[in-house]
Amino acid sequence: MHPTPAPPPRAARAREIVSLAAFDEVAAGHGSLAGYRVQAVDLTDRTSTLLRLDSTDAVFLGCPMAPEAAARVRASGALVFPPVPGLPFDPYRGCPYTPEELYASLDRGYEATPDARAHAWSRRTAGDGDVFASMLRAIHDDAVSDALDDILDGCRVVGVMGGHATERGSVEYAGAARLGRSLARAGFTVATGGGPGAMEAANLGAYAAPFADTMLEEALVLLAKAPSFRPSVTEWARAAFEVRSRWPGGGTSVGIPTWFYGHEPPNAFAAHIAKYFANATREDGLLARSTAGVVFLPGAAGTVQEIFDNATPNYYESHGEPRPMVLVDRDHWTRELPAWPLLRSLAAGRALESRIALVDGIDEAPGALVRLRG
Repeated sequence: MHPTPAPPPRAARAREIVSLAAFDEVAAGHGSLAGYRVQAVDLTDRTSTLLRLDSTDAVFLGCPMAPEAAARVRASGALVFPPVPGLPFDPYRGCPYTPEELYASLDRGYEATPDARAHAWSRRTAGDGDVFASMLRAIHDDAVSDALDDILDGCRVVGVMGGHATERGSVEYAGAARLGRSLARAGFTVATGGGPGAMEAANLGAYAAPFADTMLEEALVLLAKAPSFRPSVTEWARAAFEVRSRWPGGGTSVGIPTWFYGHEPPNAFAAHIAKYFANATREDGLLARSTAGVVFLPGAAGTVQEIFDNATPNYYESHGEPRPMVLVDRDHWTRELPAWPLLRSLAAGRALESRIALVDGIDEAPGALVRLRG
């Protein structure tokens, strides 16, 4: 097994247009669309521009445009992939999701939101073997990966892994939130699996980073009134948006969830949500993008898998910037789920040996991460 390759440099993606403002800038500054890739930009009001500019070798992905404009760009050598009607998501999207986007219509209940509708579409089409649905899922996930690389370009990303079962109001949830806040205040970009539990707590902590410490204490109390996404995702999400409304403009972090686990709704504290249909793509991408290290909170099967998935590139790589791994809770990782002894044995004599640490408590994790980074 070989390490997952790093995303291409930003220069390789410089000819992508993902907003109307960027389209107008290219049209005015370059006077040509030749070779550009335009993703999910509504061009219905840019007919005169499309009729005028060269579109040789351009590609338009899901861009609404007037029929005469579509005919003109095709005639000049462009490829036009029209929007797909009837979908609860845009397969060509050029940016990650926002919490407001995924939870639109929450006032009518979670089942009315784009997030729930996309999951329902995925379940409905996953088993029927329809190649068109498979293609749409693949295009969507690739577009999300590309958008995520744009967002994270130049960031020092620390992944925080942990179970979804950690409830609001618990000591463990508060600790994970403090961890996210500490990492964000230290200049790291927090990235999680984007779901509930410890993942939400870490994203909440990053959101709380710009505020006084009392903000997080008060937010934890507000959230505790809906401890879990069971039995009601609606009430669980509403409590999060109440916190966001009371303290707008929080810190930025990333959530990378999946529709594969429909019982895990995305949390509302990650500013950028890269949600995938394919869980394997999501898991691999989250770890590969955690270039500044990963903190593993107590978890179950999924977290154990992530530990060894992340250990593999460190095991084989002897050069380059280290990617530290910090496991939190000595008793959990040596007795309950003894991943640490196996990890230490695997690391012996390898570069991985200097990149792993086991700490007793969450508050020790940021310091351990910095020490491992040298």
